[in-house]
Amino acid sequence: MKPALKQLPFSLPPPQGGRPDLLIVAGEHSGDQHAALAVRELRALQPGVRISALGGPALAAAGAQLLHDLTATSVVGLVEVLKNFGHFRAVFHATVRWIEEHRPRAVCLVDYPGFNLRLAKALRKHGLSRKGGGAVPVFYYISPQIWAWKAGRRFEMAETLDAMAVIFPFEVQSYADTKLPVAFVGHPFVSGGEPSTVSYDPAGPVLLLPGSRRQAVARIFPALLDGYLWYRNDGGDREAVVIYPDEEVRAVLARTAVAPFRLVAAGEAVGAAAVLTSSGTMSMRCALAGIPGAIAYRTNPLTYFMARRLVKVPFIGIANLLLNEPMYPEFIQGLATPARLAAQLQASVTDRNRILQTRTQAARLQKLLGEPAAGSIGAWLAGHLAG
Repeated sequence: MKPALKQLPFSLPPPQGGRPDLLIVAGEHSGDQHAALAVRELRALQPGVRISALGGPALAAAGAQLLHDLTATSVVGLVEVLKNFGHFRAVFHATVRWIEEHRPRAVCLVDYPGFNLRLAKALRKHGLSRKGGGAVPVFYYISPQIWAWKAGRRFEMAETLDAMAVIFPFEVQSYADTKLPVAFVGHPFVSGGEPSTVSYDPAGPVLLLPGSRRQAVARIFPALLDGYLWYRNDGGDREAVVIYPDEEVRAVLARTAVAPFRLVAAGEAVGAAAVLTSSGTMSMRCALAGIPGAIAYRTNPLTYFMARRLVKVPFIGIANLLLNEPMYPEFIQGLATPARLAAQLQASVTDRNRILQTRTQAARLQKLLGEPAAGSIGAWLAGHLAG
Protein backbone atom coordinates (compact mmCIF):
# COMPACT_ATOMS: atom_id res chain seq x y z
CA MET A 1 0.00 0.00 0.00
CA LYS A 2 1.48 3.32 -1.08
CA PRO A 3 1.67 6.13 1.53
CA ALA A 4 -0.97 8.85 1.28
CA LEU A 5 0.10 12.25 -0.01
CA LYS A 6 -0.02 15.13 2.47
CA GLN A 7 -2.69 17.84 2.42
CA LEU A 8 -0.89 21.12 1.74
CA PRO A 9 -1.36 24.86 2.31
CA PHE A 10 0.83 25.53 -0.75
CA SER A 11 0.04 24.44 -4.30
CA LEU A 12 1.45 24.77 -7.80
CA PRO A 13 -0.58 25.97 -10.81
CA PRO A 14 -1.86 23.38 -13.30
CA PRO A 15 0.04 22.80 -16.54
CA GLN A 16 -0.86 24.85 -19.58
CA GLY A 17 -2.07 23.13 -22.75
CA GLY A 18 -2.71 19.67 -21.35
CA ARG A 19 -0.49 16.95 -19.93
CA PRO A 20 3.14 18.13 -19.94
CA ASP A 21 5.77 16.15 -21.76
CA LEU A 22 8.45 17.14 -19.25
CA LEU A 23 8.75 18.60 -15.76
CA ILE A 24 12.13 20.16 -14.97
CA VAL A 25 13.25 20.90 -11.40
CA ALA A 26 16.27 23.24 -11.09
CA GLY A 27 16.74 24.99 -7.76
CA GLU A 28 19.84 27.15 -8.29
CA HIS A 29 20.73 29.96 -10.68
CA SER A 30 23.37 27.88 -12.45
CA GLY A 31 20.99 24.94 -12.80
CA ASP A 32 18.33 27.30 -14.13
CA GLN A 33 20.73 28.49 -16.84
CA HIS A 34 21.90 24.99 -17.77
CA ALA A 35 18.31 23.72 -17.86
CA ALA A 36 17.34 26.64 -20.09
CA LEU A 37 19.96 25.52 -22.61
CA ALA A 38 18.45 22.03 -22.51
CA VAL A 39 14.97 23.45 -23.11
CA ARG A 40 16.10 25.53 -26.08
CA GLU A 41 17.82 22.53 -27.65
CA LEU A 42 14.87 20.25 -26.97
CA ARG A 43 12.33 22.70 -28.41
CA ALA A 44 14.47 23.07 -31.55
CA LEU A 45 14.26 19.29 -32.01
CA GLN A 46 10.62 18.93 -30.88
CA PRO A 47 8.87 22.30 -31.42
CA GLY A 48 5.57 21.19 -29.91
CA VAL A 49 7.00 19.82 -26.67
CA ARG A 50 5.18 20.97 -23.51
CA ILE A 51 7.52 21.76 -20.62
CA SER A 52 6.69 22.82 -17.07
CA ALA A 53 9.36 23.77 -14.56
CA LEU A 54 10.31 24.67 -11.04
CA GLY A 55 13.32 26.83 -11.71
CA GLY A 56 13.98 30.47 -12.44
CA PRO A 57 13.83 33.26 -15.01
CA ALA A 58 16.16 31.57 -17.52
CA LEU A 59 13.84 28.57 -17.82
CA ALA A 60 10.85 30.87 -18.25
CA ALA A 61 12.66 32.84 -20.97
CA ALA A 62 13.51 29.57 -22.74
CA GLY A 63 9.80 28.75 -23.07
CA ALA A 64 9.04 26.54 -20.06
CA GLN A 65 5.95 27.20 -17.97
CA LEU A 66 7.41 28.35 -14.65
CA LEU A 67 5.33 26.83 -11.86
CA HIS A 68 7.44 28.29 -9.05
CA ASP A 69 10.70 30.25 -8.84
CA LEU A 70 12.95 27.97 -6.81
CA THR A 71 15.98 30.17 -7.45
CA ALA A 72 14.46 33.02 -5.44
CA THR A 73 15.07 31.08 -2.22
CA SER A 74 18.25 29.24 -3.18
CA VAL A 75 20.45 28.70 -0.11
CA VAL A 76 23.52 26.67 0.77
CA GLY A 77 24.62 25.22 4.10
CA LEU A 78 22.97 23.28 6.91
CA VAL A 79 22.00 26.29 9.01
CA GLU A 80 20.58 28.20 6.04
CA VAL A 81 18.52 25.18 4.95
CA LEU A 82 17.14 24.73 8.46
CA LYS A 83 16.08 28.37 8.59
CA ASN A 84 14.05 27.86 5.42
CA PHE A 85 12.92 24.31 6.16
CA GLY A 86 9.20 25.08 6.28
CA HIS A 87 9.24 26.66 2.83
CA PHE A 88 11.30 23.88 1.23
CA ARG A 89 9.08 21.24 2.83
CA ALA A 90 5.94 22.87 1.43
CA VAL A 91 7.42 23.17 -2.07
CA PHE A 92 8.68 19.58 -1.92
CA HIS A 93 5.31 18.08 -1.04
CA ALA A 94 3.52 20.36 -3.51
CA THR A 95 5.84 19.07 -6.26
CA VAL A 96 5.09 15.45 -5.43
CA ARG A 97 1.36 16.27 -5.40
CA TRP A 98 1.62 18.05 -8.77
CA ILE A 99 3.35 15.06 -10.36
CA GLU A 100 0.73 12.73 -8.89
CA GLU A 101 -2.12 14.88 -10.28
CA HIS A 102 -0.76 15.83 -13.71
CA ARG A 103 1.46 12.85 -14.59
CA PRO A 104 4.11 14.44 -16.83
CA ARG A 105 5.53 12.04 -19.40
CA ALA A 106 8.94 12.47 -17.75
CA VAL A 107 10.72 14.37 -14.98
CA CYS A 108 14.23 15.82 -15.35
CA LEU A 109 16.00 16.82 -12.14
CA VAL A 110 18.86 19.31 -12.63
CA ASP A 111 21.67 19.37 -10.04
CA TYR A 112 20.33 20.61 -6.63
CA PRO A 113 20.88 17.20 -4.99
CA GLY A 114 19.66 18.09 -1.50
CA PHE A 115 16.16 18.61 -2.92
CA ASN A 116 16.21 16.55 -6.10
CA LEU A 117 17.59 13.27 -4.78
CA ARG A 118 14.95 13.33 -2.05
CA LEU A 119 12.32 14.05 -4.69
CA ALA A 120 13.41 11.04 -6.76
CA LYS A 121 13.23 8.90 -3.63
CA ALA A 122 9.73 10.22 -2.79
CA LEU A 123 8.45 9.54 -6.32
CA ARG A 124 9.58 5.95 -5.96
CA LYS A 125 8.08 5.67 -2.49
CA HIS A 126 4.69 6.90 -3.71
CA GLY A 127 4.69 4.61 -6.72
CA LEU A 128 4.81 7.46 -9.24
CA SER A 129 8.16 6.83 -10.91
CA ARG A 130 9.05 3.84 -13.06
CA LYS A 131 11.45 2.66 -10.38
CA GLY A 132 8.51 2.69 -7.97
CA GLY A 133 6.17 0.81 -10.29
CA GLY A 134 4.59 3.92 -11.84
CA ALA A 135 4.69 5.37 -15.35
CA VAL A 136 6.91 8.46 -14.98
CA PRO A 137 10.63 8.06 -15.86
CA VAL A 138 12.97 10.22 -13.77
CA PHE A 139 16.14 11.59 -15.38
CA TYR A 140 18.99 13.55 -13.81
CA TYR A 141 21.18 16.21 -15.44
CA ILE A 142 24.45 17.35 -13.80
CA SER A 143 25.57 14.74 -11.34
CA PRO A 144 26.25 15.45 -7.68
CA GLN A 145 30.00 15.47 -7.13
CA ILE A 146 30.15 11.86 -5.93
CA TRP A 147 33.80 11.75 -7.00
CA ALA A 148 34.51 14.41 -4.35
CA TRP A 149 32.33 13.31 -1.44
CA LYS A 150 29.53 10.92 -0.42
CA ALA A 151 30.32 8.49 -3.22
CA GLY A 152 27.92 5.91 -1.78
CA ARG A 153 24.96 7.95 -3.02
CA ARG A 154 25.41 6.44 -6.46
CA PHE A 155 23.81 3.14 -5.43
CA GLU A 156 20.63 4.75 -4.13
CA MET A 157 20.53 6.96 -7.22
CA ALA A 158 20.63 3.84 -9.38
CA GLU A 159 17.55 2.62 -7.49
CA THR A 160 15.54 5.82 -8.02
CA LEU A 161 16.69 7.22 -11.41
CA ASP A 162 16.18 5.92 -14.94
CA ALA A 163 19.14 7.69 -16.60
CA MET A 164 21.71 10.41 -15.99
CA ALA A 165 23.47 12.99 -18.17
CA VAL A 166 26.82 14.27 -16.85
CA ILE A 167 28.97 17.30 -17.76
CA PHE A 168 32.41 15.91 -16.91
CA PRO A 169 33.66 13.02 -19.06
CA PHE A 170 35.24 11.09 -16.17
CA GLU A 171 31.90 11.00 -14.32
CA VAL A 172 30.64 8.19 -16.55
CA GLN A 173 33.18 5.87 -14.96
CA SER A 174 32.09 7.01 -11.48
CA TYR A 175 28.83 5.07 -12.00
CA ALA A 176 30.38 2.04 -13.73
CA ASP A 177 29.64 -0.26 -10.78
CA THR A 178 25.91 0.59 -10.81
CA LYS A 179 23.07 -0.22 -13.22
CA LEU A 180 22.34 3.46 -13.88
CA PRO A 181 22.74 4.43 -17.57
CA VAL A 182 25.05 7.48 -17.70
CA ALA A 183 25.97 9.61 -20.74
CA PHE A 184 28.45 12.48 -21.10
CA VAL A 185 26.65 15.31 -22.92
CA GLY A 186 29.39 17.94 -22.83
CA HIS A 187 30.04 20.76 -20.41
CA PRO A 188 27.75 23.74 -21.17
CA PHE A 189 30.69 26.16 -20.82
CA VAL A 190 32.83 24.26 -23.35
CA SER A 191 30.38 22.67 -25.77
CA GLY A 192 29.34 26.08 -27.12
CA GLY A 193 25.77 25.98 -25.88
CA GLU A 194 26.45 28.62 -23.23
CA PRO A 195 28.94 31.17 -24.58
CA SER A 196 31.10 32.68 -21.86
CA THR A 197 30.34 36.19 -20.65
CA VAL A 198 33.81 36.67 -19.13
CA SER A 199 37.19 36.82 -20.85
CA TYR A 200 40.78 37.64 -19.96
CA ASP A 201 41.85 41.24 -20.62
CA PRO A 202 45.26 42.19 -19.17
CA ALA A 203 44.27 45.86 -19.29
CA GLY A 204 40.81 45.25 -17.83
CA PRO A 205 39.27 45.73 -14.38
CA VAL A 206 39.20 43.24 -11.52
CA LEU A 207 36.08 41.14 -11.09
CA LEU A 208 34.33 40.66 -7.75
CA LEU A 209 31.98 37.68 -7.87
CA PRO A 210 30.15 37.03 -4.58
CA GLY A 211 27.76 34.42 -6.04
CA SER A 212 24.01 34.39 -6.52
CA ARG A 213 22.56 33.12 -3.25
CA ARG A 214 21.51 36.01 -1.03
CA GLN A 215 22.81 34.55 2.24
CA ALA A 216 26.16 33.73 0.65
CA VAL A 217 26.42 37.22 -0.87
CA ALA A 218 25.84 38.77 2.55
CA ARG A 219 28.81 36.85 3.99
CA ILE A 220 31.23 36.75 1.05
CA PHE A 221 30.78 40.12 -0.64
CA PRO A 222 32.08 42.20 2.31
CA ALA A 223 35.28 40.13 2.29
CA LEU A 224 35.76 40.71 -1.44
CA LEU A 225 35.14 44.43 -1.03
CA ASP A 226 37.56 44.73 1.89
CA GLY A 227 40.22 42.92 -0.15
CA TYR A 228 39.67 45.23 -3.10
CA LEU A 229 39.75 48.39 -0.95
CA TRP A 230 43.03 47.22 0.63
CA TYR A 231 44.39 46.68 -2.89
CA ARG A 232 43.38 50.23 -3.84
CA ASN A 233 44.84 51.74 -0.68
CA ASP A 234 48.09 49.87 -1.39
CA GLY A 235 48.46 51.50 -4.80
CA GLY A 236 46.28 49.28 -7.02
CA ASP A 237 44.63 51.24 -9.80
CA ARG A 238 42.14 48.84 -11.41
CA GLU A 239 38.42 49.50 -11.35
CA ALA A 240 36.22 46.82 -9.78
CA VAL A 241 33.32 45.25 -11.67
CA VAL A 242 30.68 43.42 -9.65
CA ILE A 243 28.51 40.87 -11.45
CA TYR A 244 25.04 39.96 -10.19
CA PRO A 245 23.87 43.24 -8.65
CA ASP A 246 20.86 42.04 -6.64
CA GLU A 247 19.51 43.99 -3.69
CA GLU A 248 21.89 42.35 -1.23
CA VAL A 249 24.86 43.49 -3.33
CA ARG A 250 23.52 47.04 -3.37
CA ALA A 251 22.93 46.95 0.39
CA VAL A 252 26.53 45.92 1.03
CA LEU A 253 27.84 48.59 -1.34
CA ALA A 254 25.79 51.24 0.44
CA ARG A 255 27.75 50.51 3.64
CA THR A 256 31.14 50.65 1.89
CA ALA A 257 33.60 53.50 1.47
CA VAL A 258 33.55 55.26 -1.88
CA ALA A 259 35.54 53.38 -4.52
CA PRO A 260 35.33 52.88 -8.29
CA PHE A 261 32.76 50.07 -8.48
CA ARG A 262 30.70 49.23 -11.52
CA LEU A 263 27.67 46.95 -11.31
CA VAL A 264 27.10 44.62 -14.26
CA ALA A 265 24.02 42.50 -14.84
CA ALA A 266 24.51 38.74 -15.04
CA GLY A 267 24.96 37.79 -18.67
CA GLU A 268 26.71 41.00 -19.74
CA ALA A 269 30.12 40.45 -21.36
CA VAL A 270 33.10 41.55 -19.26
CA GLY A 271 36.86 41.35 -19.86
CA ALA A 272 38.94 41.29 -16.67
CA ALA A 273 42.57 41.12 -15.56
CA ALA A 274 41.92 39.45 -12.19
CA VAL A 275 39.11 38.02 -10.09
CA LEU A 276 38.11 37.49 -6.48
CA THR A 277 35.28 34.98 -6.51
CA SER A 278 33.16 32.66 -4.45
CA SER A 279 33.47 28.95 -5.21
CA GLY A 280 30.39 28.73 -7.41
CA THR A 281 29.70 28.39 -11.13
CA MET A 282 31.21 31.73 -12.12
CA SER A 283 34.58 30.68 -10.71
CA MET A 284 34.59 27.90 -13.32
CA ARG A 285 33.79 30.37 -16.11
CA CYS A 286 36.70 32.55 -15.01
CA ALA A 287 39.03 29.56 -14.77
CA LEU A 288 38.20 28.45 -18.31
CA ALA A 289 38.76 32.03 -19.50
CA GLY A 290 42.22 32.03 -17.89
CA ILE A 291 41.57 34.99 -15.56
CA PRO A 292 44.03 34.90 -12.62
CA GLY A 293 42.61 35.27 -9.14
CA ALA A 294 41.59 33.65 -5.88
CA ILE A 295 38.57 32.14 -4.14
CA ALA A 296 37.16 33.60 -0.93
CA TYR A 297 34.45 31.76 0.96
CA ARG A 298 32.60 32.39 4.20
CA THR A 299 29.61 30.55 5.59
CA ASN A 300 27.81 30.11 8.90
CA PRO A 301 30.36 28.81 11.45
CA LEU A 302 28.20 25.77 12.28
CA THR A 303 27.80 24.95 8.59
CA TYR A 304 31.57 25.20 8.16
CA PHE A 305 32.21 22.98 11.20
CA MET A 306 29.86 20.29 9.85
CA ALA A 307 31.33 20.53 6.34
CA ARG A 308 34.87 20.05 7.66
CA ARG A 309 33.72 16.80 9.28
CA LEU A 310 31.77 15.48 6.29
CA VAL A 311 33.65 16.69 3.19
CA LYS A 312 37.10 15.17 2.71
CA VAL A 313 38.42 16.98 -0.37
CA PRO A 314 41.49 19.22 -0.68
CA PHE A 315 39.68 22.11 -2.43
CA ILE A 316 36.25 23.73 -2.66
CA GLY A 317 36.73 25.29 -6.12
CA ILE A 318 35.67 22.99 -8.96
CA ALA A 319 38.60 24.01 -11.20
CA ASN A 320 41.04 23.26 -8.37
CA LEU A 321 39.41 19.88 -7.81
CA LEU A 322 39.53 18.99 -11.50
CA LEU A 323 43.19 19.98 -11.83
CA ASN A 324 44.10 18.65 -8.38
CA GLU A 325 46.07 21.82 -7.71
CA PRO A 326 45.25 25.39 -6.60
CA MET A 327 44.65 27.26 -9.83
CA TYR A 328 42.76 29.68 -7.56
CA PRO A 329 44.24 29.85 -4.03
CA GLU A 330 41.42 29.40 -1.51
CA PHE A 331 40.84 31.64 1.50
CA ILE A 332 38.09 30.19 3.68
CA GLN A 333 36.41 31.71 6.74
CA GLY A 334 38.94 33.72 8.78
CA LEU A 335 41.71 33.26 6.21
CA ALA A 336 39.87 35.60 3.82
CA THR A 337 41.54 38.72 5.21
CA PRO A 338 41.79 42.00 3.28
CA ALA A 339 45.59 41.84 3.15
CA ARG A 340 45.67 38.31 1.72
CA LEU A 341 43.01 39.02 -0.91
CA ALA A 342 44.66 42.30 -1.88
CA ALA A 343 47.96 40.48 -2.36
CA GLN A 344 46.23 37.99 -4.66
CA LEU A 345 44.81 40.83 -6.77
CA GLN A 346 48.19 42.52 -7.01
CA ALA A 347 49.93 39.30 -8.06
CA SER A 348 47.20 38.45 -10.56
CA VAL A 349 47.64 41.82 -12.28
CA THR A 350 51.43 42.22 -12.15
CA ASP A 351 53.11 38.79 -11.76
CA ARG A 352 53.93 37.54 -15.26
CA ASN A 353 54.65 34.00 -14.07
CA ARG A 354 51.31 33.87 -12.26
CA ILE A 355 49.51 35.04 -15.39
CA LEU A 356 51.23 32.47 -17.62
CA GLN A 357 50.58 29.68 -15.13
CA THR A 358 46.87 30.52 -15.06
CA ARG A 359 46.71 30.49 -18.87
CA THR A 360 48.37 27.07 -18.92
CA GLN A 361 45.95 25.73 -16.33
CA ALA A 362 42.99 27.10 -18.31
CA ALA A 363 44.20 25.21 -21.39
CA ARG A 364 44.41 22.01 -19.34
CA LEU A 365 40.85 22.53 -18.10
CA GLN A 366 39.56 23.09 -21.62
CA LYS A 367 41.25 19.91 -22.80
CA LEU A 368 39.88 17.94 -19.85
CA LEU A 369 36.31 19.03 -20.61
CA GLY A 370 36.65 18.95 -24.38
CA GLU A 371 36.31 15.22 -24.94
CA PRO A 372 33.67 14.31 -27.55
CA ALA A 373 30.21 13.99 -26.02
CA ALA A 374 27.64 11.32 -26.75
CA GLY A 375 25.36 14.15 -27.91
CA SER A 376 23.89 17.38 -26.61
CA ILE A 377 21.65 17.55 -23.54
CA GLY A 378 18.71 18.47 -25.78
CA ALA A 379 19.27 15.44 -28.00
CA TRP A 380 19.65 13.23 -24.91
CA LEU A 381 16.29 14.42 -23.57
CA ALA A 382 14.62 14.12 -26.96
CA GLY A 383 15.83 10.54 -27.28
CA HIS A 384 14.44 9.58 -23.88
CA LEU A 385 11.11 11.29 -24.54
CA ALA A 386 10.83 9.50 -27.87
CA GLY A 387 11.54 6.19 -26.18
